[in-house]
Amino acid sequence: MRKLAVILISCLLSSAAVWAKSSAQQTSQTARQALIEMFFSKESGSLLKHLPAVTRAALEKAGVMQNLRQYGLLVSQLQTQGKTLQTFETGPVILSTDDSKTGQKTEIAVESDTPEGDQENLQLSIRTYKDGRPQRTPLMPVIVFAMQMESGVWTLNEVGVTMRMSLTDPELLKSITEGVKARAAVPPQLAMQAAGQAAMQRPPSTFGSEGNALTAVRKILAAETTYAATYPAVGFTCNLAELDGFGATEANEHQAMLIDSGLASGRQHGYAFTLSGCTGAPAAAFHLTAAPIGEGFGRRGFCADQSGAIRSSAPENAATCQVSGTPVP
Repeated sequence: MRKLAVILISCLLSSAAVWAKSSAQQTSQTARQALIEMFFSKESGSLLKHLPAVTRAALEKAGVMQNLRQYGLLVSQLQTQGKTLQTFETGPVILSTDDSKTGQKTEIAVESDTPEGDQENLQLSIRTYKDGRPQRTPLMPVIVFAMQMESGVWTLNEVGVTMRMSLTDPELLKSITEGVKARAAVPPQLAMQAAGQAAMQRPPSTFGSEGNALTAVRKILAAETTYAATYPAVGFTCNLAELDGFGATEANEHQAMLIDSGLASGRQHGYAFTLSGCTGAPAAAFHLTAAPIGEGFGRRGFCADQSGAIRSSAPENAATCQVSGTPVP
């Protein structure tokens, strides 16, 4: 009996030691390591692990948890076809990707790392290289990840994106100088005459942001047609971000590289673009709406579907645009 008690006590002590070690390993993870694991781990569920509990609950309610659990598969794709991905838990660079086919290299650099107790802000920037040479651009995106400790795990609490413009960038200064010289070379009278003729020849529907919105609608329709043909198992998509290709080196069903990131955000030219109605697997239909926002008085709204036909309506009749809207030639 005494021997059995000793064995039981030993087992309990051993289990407690294992639990304590596991708990210590979990809480000793840095915010930077958690961010790396969240976005760049191949393990299923790594993305969800570092989301706040309320966010996970909302995603569960929305029914998208299973798709997010497969996020690691997308990371694995970067390791194929000559692409390499490296992450660094310390140092000035947190991520580096290299495409041997194109000679393009992308780095995500750590601009600052500010710990404040159970909160930590990581400010990151993106650098690109072509054949070993830095690719300069006047606009430089800066991303801030606000991490917060929740139940012993670092979670992503907030994301901020800003754009910085270098006023000393040689390419920017060159474009300004050449642009001013080109305009100065044209006599003012001829410039005004040319502008007036162009305005008179422009169709009425292309004036202002209404014409730009109509062009954007046609871009999305073309992208949907290409997307459904390229990924027949999926069909049409109701996620504008999947038609975008930001951060991808090769097109796939989640980053199809068919529209620009500005349009993929859903807001452009003073309009809000929305996709809906993608039911079934594969999805055989979709609805697209473009509704004016902000100072929208006097501007029409637009709608379309998989047929490619575009209709317009007054902003207050957006809900009935598809049924009773006016066909747009």
